[in-house]
Amino acid sequence: MTWEQARQTARDCVGQPLPVVTRSLADALGHALAEPLTALTDLPPFDTSAMDGWAVAGPGPWQVGGAAVLAGERSARLSDYGTAVPIATGARLPTGATAVLRREHGEFDAEGGTLHDRSTGPGPVAPGRDIRPRGQECHAGEVLIPAASTVTPAVQGLAAAAGYDRLAVHRRPIVELLVLGDELLESGLPRHGRVRDALGPMLPPWLRSCGADVIGSRRVADDLGLLREAVHNSPADVVVTTGSTAAGPVDFLHATLEEAGARLLVDSVAVRPGHPMLLAELPPTPDGRTRRLVGLPGNPLAAVAGTVTLAAPLLRRLGGHADAEPCRMRAAAPLPGHPRDTRLLPVQCTDHEVASLPFDGPAMLRGLAFADGLAVVPPGGVPAGATAEVMRVPGM
Repeated sequence: MTWEQARQTARDCVGQPLPVVTRSLADALGHALAEPLTALTDLPPFDTSAMDGWAVAGPGPWQVGGAAVLAGERSARLSDYGTAVPIATGARLPTGATAVLRREHGEFDAEGGTLHDRSTGPGPVAPGRDIRPRGQECHAGEVLIPAASTVTPAVQGLAAAAGYDRLAVHRRPIVELLVLGDELLESGLPRHGRVRDALGPMLPPWLRSCGADVIGSRRVADDLGLLREAVHNSPADVVVTTGSTAAGPVDFLHATLEEAGARLLVDSVAVRPGHPMLLAELPPTPDGRTRRLVGLPGNPLAAVAGTVTLAAPLLRRLGGHADAEPCRMRAAAPLPGHPRDTRLLPVQCTDHEVASLPFDGPAMLRGLAFADGLAVVPPGGVPAGATAEVMRVPGM
């Protein structure tokens, strides 16, 4: 299966996103909106001052009278031309005011209570100057953010300004990470033929950045029975495994899926690194819930390739997120490719160009540590000056 077909299969196997839930603004962060975010009121909801200074009526000079109008207070009324009142930024504009004179532009004669405009601009203060009119940003009922958008901190702030306390969002997919392999160490230096587990620390935050709730990461020994039990008993919507995707003497993942009656959707992808990745649909749970399993290769960079190829599009579609727009950038130098397969190459992005990084072998992470993303290099490579798709690696 080609790399493009594998990614599309990961999206298409979802059908409908996970159910809609309501969350407080704080708890909605990272979820996908299940419906458009529409304005519940005009923003601003009334005419407000954009500057500290004076609310003025008509041309100057003005006679200043009354207490300063502060944000959050009811506004006064300027009934006559030639009058003014001090006003703070964000305060509701008094009725009758035609403009705001900035503090730095005003010259106030305290003895006579008279305000003059000492700005360099000719003529009277233009009507509407330094006023944020009601509805300048949006009007009630206007769509602010489309459905399927991710709730970011900025979206949280906009929703709060628009009057929301809770948001309708899609439930985030629950993920459990199973790290397979007797050769892996959790601490200390590599020793006695064993190596450190790099994927256990690295993958959970990346999966969360794809919209998942990662409920745990646990080690599973190279044992068919233990792997069968771990997959069967996992409560996750998506089980992500590392290692055991090939056909080695202790690679038991295929046998586990066969015994479970799983349906293989992707079994090896024409991509380097990471070609022995897989995607399977597990039998429904007793309550009818569909579960999936993403099998990532055990080599670190190959596992990253599997994450962006299968796990990321699957999790985003399950969580109701819109597909990200592809990013294309010019190659500063030739991007080396594989003779037959797509290659995912760690690259740095500078001045709208990308350049490949060294240390890009399947078991290496040194190049990835400096990467801004992965360039999708078709068979044969990308010549200098041509464009290539660049995928932002989750978490970067």
